[in-house]
Amino acid sequence: MDLRLPDELIALFGTSGTADAEAVQGVQVAQGVGAGAGAGVGRAGAGARTADRAPAPSAASSADDLLDNVADWGPATTSAGVFQLVPVRVERDLPLISRWMNDPAVAAFWELAGADDVTQTHLRDQIDGDGRSVPCLGVLDGTPMSYWEVYRADLDALARHYPARPHDTGLHLLIGGVADRGRGLGTSLLRAVADLVLDHRAACARVIAEPDLRNTPSVSAFLSAGFRFAAEVDLPDKRAALMVRDRALRAVL
Repeated sequence: MDLRLPDELIALFGTSGTADAEAVQGVQVAQGVGAGAGAGVGRAGAGARTADRAPAPSAASSADDLLDNVADWGPATTSAGVFQLVPVRVERDLPLISRWMNDPAVAAFWELAGADDVTQTHLRDQIDGDGRSVPCLGVLDGTPMSYWEVYRADLDALARHYPARPHDTGLHLLIGGVADRGRGLGTSLLRAVADLVLDHRAACARVIAEPDLRNTPSVSAFLSAGFRFAAEVDLPDKRAALMVRDRALRAVL
């Protein structure tokens, strides 16, 4: 099966991602990724998540805080209100996150529907890991309303499929409540969180995302939030749109 970028998005992307697309193609050839690989159902609620967490080679030390203390990043003022990332505590947050994962619109991309144990395992894998991925609640004006994963893209399995750079930082997200979807809130929060990453991670030059190519609203939200389309990427569980927000272009996008 050959899934191509939806026509309605091609006009939005233009040619800004040509060089990155060529570089990604080179990486895919080197890794032996075929044109139709990973074109099944993806795992990306409003944003995306990668299937595996196997490390890619890096010089970073696991003894360091790999994401510069997400818990200390503090709040950001957005057009929708005051927003903050709060690292997940399973005993407190599992019922809420599991309920969101069982929403059919979310489950279609995240594939974590089922008993609480399914979501708990997903959260524990990150919390009990080496710190390369931090699951968070997105709290807007004091109310938890979204789920985020801030992760080291250069240490993730994703790095096997695109030309990663040291300290690339990735984002996955889902908007929990139906009433919060489809009104531009995702775009505002994506821009705010990308700014938090760039403000608090001095070594990070790029914020990365890989939403499922079929998730047109998600891809559009990333574009509106200052990300650029870099390439189509074949991952083990989906064909993704590689989205990049560059520190160097922060003032103009």
